[in-house]
Amino acid sequence: MKRLLWLGVGLAVGAVVVRKLTQKANEFTPSGIATTLSQSAGGLVESVRSFVDDVRELAADREEQINKAFAQGELYVDEDGPDGQEGNR
Repeated sequence: MKRLLWLGVGLAVGAVVVRKLTQKANEFTPSGIATTLSQSAGGLVESVRSFVDDVRELAADREEQINKAFAQGELYVDEDGPDGQEGNR
């Protein structure tokens, strides 16, 4: 009875190991590499798209601030320059 139990455990472990090795080996085939690259490229494209959307949103907010100041007849001067240091006046 013990031998039958250990035979079953060995078969189960062997099946899991073979399955994992097959999946890992498929990652190194041309189609597996292409799939990995397309997933990576898709993630990169989405990151760039998100960054561009954030930049556009911040630029629109900044433009709105400048337009409000201009409409009120104020000279809009950002006290901090582009490098975070005090700007020239």
